[in-house]
Amino acid sequence: MSRVCFITGAKTMFGHSVSHSNIKTNRSFKVNIQDKTVKSDILNMEFPVKISTRGLRTIYKHGSLDAFLLKSKSHNLTDEALKIKRRIKKVLAKTTVKN
Repeated sequence: MSRVCFITGAKTMFGHSVSHSNIKTNRSFKVNIQDKTVKSDILNMEFPVKISTRGLRTIYKHGSLDAFLLKSKSHNLTDEALKIKRRIKKVLAKTTVKN
């Protein structure tokens, strides 16, 4: 199972466990990844994603997946999130041209 967040791109980090006698042993800090389905209201589609709990809280904070993707900077997003963001922008551009 891949442990990379769909939104933030967070991955497993590595470091040391340090004992009282200052002996360092290797350890890993794993991301809390959940399998979720997030819905895009503009595209009217659902996307099954692997997302960290931190990323899920961020989406809830912004109100929806669409609001989060439109507000976030493109260089902070993963490739999959960028594809969805581009699709949302295309749909929004078409609707504003019609009006």
